[in-house]
Amino acid sequence: MNQEKGKKPEIKTFGDLKKSGYQTRPIRDELRENLILRMKADTPSFQGVWGYENSVIPQLEQAILSRHHINLLGLRGQAKTRLARLMVELLDEWIPEVAGSEIHDDPYAPISRYALETLREMGDQTEISWLHRSERFYEKLATPDVTVADLIGDVDPIKAANLKLSYADDRVIHFGMIPRANRCIFVINELPDLQSRIQVALFNILEEGDVQIRGFKVRLPLDVQFVFTANPEDYTNRGSIVTPLKDRIGSQILTHYPQDLETARRITAQEAARVPAQEKGIRVPELARDLLEQISFEARKSEYVDRKSGVSARMSITAFENLLSTAERRMLKTGENSTVIRLSDFMGVLPAITGKIELVYEGEQEGADNVAQILVEEAVKTLFATHFPEIKKLEHKDAETPYDSLIAWFFESEGIDLMDDLSDAHYREVLQNIKPLTALISKYMPDLEEESRPFVQEMVLWGLEGFEKLSKSRISDGFRFRDLYGSYISGL
Repeated sequence: MNQEKGKKPEIKTFGDLKKSGYQTRPIRDELRENLILRMKADTPSFQGVWGYENSVIPQLEQAILSRHHINLLGLRGQAKTRLARLMVELLDEWIPEVAGSEIHDDPYAPISRYALETLREMGDQTEISWLHRSERFYEKLATPDVTVADLIGDVDPIKAANLKLSYADDRVIHFGMIPRANRCIFVINELPDLQSRIQVALFNILEEGDVQIRGFKVRLPLDVQFVFTANPEDYTNRGSIVTPLKDRIGSQILTHYPQDLETARRITAQEAARVPAQEKGIRVPELARDLLEQISFEARKSEYVDRKSGVSARMSITAFENLLSTAERRMLKTGENSTVIRLSDFMGVLPAITGKIELVYEGEQEGADNVAQILVEEAVKTLFATHFPEIKKLEHKDAETPYDSLIAWFFESEGIDLMDDLSDAHYREVLQNIKPLTALISKYMPDLEEESRPFVQEMVLWGLEGFEKLSKSRISDGFRFRDLYGSYISGL
C-alpha cells in the first residue's frame, strides 16, 4: 500500500518508550478513537469510495465504533476490498514493537516466547522498532487449497534441526499469516470458498485467542481486526460460511452497485487509466459518458445476463479505456491530432463487456457478442428517451410525430453510410447534410455544445433504429442508415 510516511519516532529502547509516556492500545480501540477524531473534524472516513455515503459507510462506521469484526457481503466489483484497505488510514501512523518479533509484539503486552524472553533478559534496554500503518494490512484470498498451516502455523522441521530442538519444544513452531498479522487488519476475501474445517479453525481466534498447532496449545491473545468479504451467491454455489463463524462476526454489511449515472461516472473517471496522449487528444462528450455507464445499468437488468452473478463496476472502467483506445486508433489511421468520441466507437467496447458478464441460458443461445451489442443499443434507447419525445409502440397511422420530417428525408434519399475511418470533418459534414436532424436537435437540445453535436446526431439515428423508425446495418467498415421500408420498396 503506497502511503506517504511521516517521520519515524526516534525512540530506540523500551526504557525510553516508557519515559515518553507512550501507551499502546488494542487495534480496535485505535480504529474507534481515530474514527471519532475524524468524525469530530468532519473529515471523510473512507475517501475515494462513491455512492456509499448514506448506506454502507454509516454502517461501517457503526461497526468500527462497536469494535466489531466485519463481513462485507456483496456482488463482485462493489469496492469491498477497497473499503477494507481504506481502514488502514484509521490506524496510528507508527506503533512500537519489540525489535525482531515475528508477530509485532507490543512491548507493553508481549505474547510470543521470543518477546517475553527478550524483555525478561534486556528489560528497559530491549530494542524497539517502529511499524508504519501501511505495513499493518494483511490479505488472503480464500481458496479451497488454503490450509490451517497457512493461516495459523505449523511445526517447522528445518527450524528444529537448525536450533537442535525437539518437536516437543514450542520454539519450532512457524507462525502462519494470522499470528503474523497481530496488531494489524487481516482481510480474508471470498470467505465461503474457505473449506468448512478451515473456517472452524478461526472460531477461537475470533473469540478467545487460543491456537492449537500440531498438538501444541499455544495461548496467543492475538490483537487482530478481521474483515471478511463474501459474495451472497457463494452461500449456495460454491460454499457457505459456517453458522458458528457467522455468529462470531459482529457486523455484516451489504454493499451495492452505484444507483445513479453521476455516481457511476465519478467512479469510472477515478479508476480508469488514461495515458497523456489520450487526455490531450480525445474529447468525450457528456452524453457519451452517460451512455457508457448506462450499459452497465442495462446489463444488471437484462434477461440475458445472470443478475445473481452481478455486473462489476470494472466493466465500465475497462469499457471506458477501450472506448478511448478505439478513438485513438481511428485518430492515428486518419492522421489527425485530436478527435471527439463517436457513438460508433462504442463497438470497440464490446470486448470489455463480453469478458465481464455471466450469461444465462438465453444469453448463451444469443451469443456473448450479440448480447453486448444489444446492451449498447438498449442503453442508447434509454438515453434517447430521456432527451427526446417519446416514441409510442402503438400510434395512429396518420398521427404526426416530431420525427416525421427526418424519417421522410431518409425515405426520399438513399440514406447515409458512416464509415469507421472518416475524418472528423467528413464525419460532421455527412451528419450536417441531414437538415431535419439538425433542426430536431436544435429544438430539443438547444443548449448543446457544438463539440457534442455530432455524437448526439448519431445517437438520434441509433435511437430511431432502436424504436423501429429507421434501418441500421453493419457493413464491413461502418454503419449504413436507411429508411425502414424505402429500400424494400425501391427494390420492388
